[in-house]
Amino acid sequence: MNKKKIRVKNSGFVKLQNFNDFPDGLLGIAEAKKNIPIEIKRVYFINKLFNQKSKRGHHAHKKLEQIIFCINGNFKIKLDDGANQQTILMNDPSVGVILGKELWHEMSGFSSDCVILVLANDYFVENDYIRSYDEFLKYVRGHHKK
Repeated sequence: MNKKKIRVKNSGFVKLQNFNDFPDGLLGIAEAKKNIPIEIKRVYFINKLFNQKSKRGHHAHKKLEQIIFCINGNFKIKLDDGANQQTILMNDPSVGVILGKELWHEMSGFSSDCVILVLANDYFVENDYIRSYDEFLKYVRGHHKK
């Protein structure tokens, strides 16, 4: 995991509580409003990313806040707040990245054993998605002028 500070707005790192239960594995614990700074209403995962050219994300949300973890393997996530961009290597299952509202994100470079876990503060709502990068830029630039 790239330990440098996240420069984009509406993001940051989240650290899970970890217990080394040797020889029986590692235990990672996520507790809403404790080490997870959001209420959790939805949990989903992505796996079987065998195509090395797979790309995911390519959207932002108007209101939804999420935290993304790489539970196994690794991938790269590119974050863009409309002014700043940053790419982070996700490879530590105990460290998540906050995907706050109005934050464009793109994921790529998945290892074949990659498993992604996402915690979201709301249910799926299609009209919360901004699926065009140009629309995203218009939204964040217009939204922040107010």
